[in-house]
Amino acid sequence: MTMREYRPELKLIADTDIETEVASTVIPDHVEEVDLLDAYSRGVIGASEAVSPSVVNISVKPKSMPDGRPVPEEMRGTGSGFVFTNDGFILTNSHVVQNCAAIEVALPDGATCKADVVGDDPDSDTAVIRITTRDLKPVTFGDSSRLKVGQLVVAVGNPYGFQTSVTAGVVSALGRSLRSQSGRLIDDVIQTDAALNPGNSGGPLVNTRGEVIGINTAIILPAQGICFSIAINTAKFVATRLMRFGEIKRSYLGLLGQSAPILRRIVRFHGLEVETGFLVTQVEPGGPAQKAGLKDGDMIVGYGDHAIKGIDDLHVLLTEEQIGVPSALTVLRRTKRLEITVVPEQKKAA
Repeated sequence: MTMREYRPELKLIADTDIETEVASTVIPDHVEEVDLLDAYSRGVIGASEAVSPSVVNISVKPKSMPDGRPVPEEMRGTGSGFVFTNDGFILTNSHVVQNCAAIEVALPDGATCKADVVGDDPDSDTAVIRITTRDLKPVTFGDSSRLKVGQLVVAVGNPYGFQTSVTAGVVSALGRSLRSQSGRLIDDVIQTDAALNPGNSGGPLVNTRGEVIGINTAIILPAQGICFSIAINTAKFVATRLMRFGEIKRSYLGLLGQSAPILRRIVRFHGLEVETGFLVTQVEPGGPAQKAGLKDGDMIVGYGDHAIKGIDDLHVLLTEEQIGVPSALTVLRRTKRLEITVVPEQKKAA
């Protein structure tokens, strides 16, 4: 036998035969519509379905107008939040509920109820409020320390009052710092290009497993796709303290100032580790700094064993543990280097 005898018979199929074959192809009934979606769509849908029942719309009536006049009933601020316990605790942004006379929460099923502020921390732009109702579905927290740049994330909120709107994007960057309204830096902030708008503030940023990994907090208005969320690991720490104590305790010195350069000859003469410091422009009367003898024009370049390049370096060190603990400030007063002992006190509520 030759190889030719084993060659299969070739059959040409006309175009009409192909069209008939395609037309006769039927998708089985058991194949659900979701199975036809790509992985990206399934991730967004799954995350949205997991967290949307926990997202609420927050309506706030301010205490007064900026000029002191009573606030008209129609002038209300709005924002978002999400339930994180079965008994009605809700996480949101501090700037959503700050200076409010009344808070009303709208649930996903359309029901509304009054809410009370449990605790508010402007320094981290985090607040906890509480409602009293049943059948609440809390979110599941994720671990923001495990996020990767480029990871898919989904934002859910109420932009411009459009309840439970969903947008998707990626983690653009990690470890950003964001200035809060109190002037303190919020560290470990998540940057994302998931679209956020006024009203999204306080809403959750979630991963594809439907776990909350951030609280949406800010946008850069002239930019496209530059939005920020507070890492949920930071928010969980703050929320726990707010629920327990109603506040976050931090120490303070009673100073106002700015970062400023130090003359190079002074840096070399004193062997300083920094080329900038915190220039004191105002000392609070009766505050810890005044009690320690600090004056306007002093340049702080050290706190304890730490070099100080500006106010943010001081903020990081002025924790709850420093309240009442004598600490050494390294200060330049004109050309002299001084060591001044200061005793930080608990920061007063705003």
